[in-house]
Amino acid sequence: MTHVDLPRPLADYFAFAEIDRRGEARRFTLTLPYLAGEQLGRLQWWWRVSLAEENLIGDGGLLARRLREVERFRQHVERWLTNTGQRLHGDGPIPRIAALPVAETAGKTDEPAPIDERRYA
Repeated sequence: MTHVDLPRPLADYFAFAEIDRRGEARRFTLTLPYLAGEQLGRLQWWWRVSLAEENLIGDGGLLARRLREVERFRQHVERWLTNTGQRLHGDGPIPRIAALPVAETAGKTDEPAPIDERRYA
């Protein structure tokens, strides 16, 4: 089973915002809201661009930076889902999160494998 089962690409669910400037930098955030049962949760990704960097890269460079950060956040979300054994699903404007079903394997036991004592002799 896949970790992202949504009708649109994952990045389409991201909200983008510019936060108040702090010092000599513009600050931005990407947010992925999700529903866990009836509770609203979110994952966020922040980055900043200094005024010197903004002057150097211009509007086109700022757009390229945003696209790069969207891709990095998408990868981060997918790794987080994999590491936590969860999936995003649903067809509403806010995806739902749930645990991945555990695959049933025939003959699997909870007992640890026997230790091969010859290996340590």
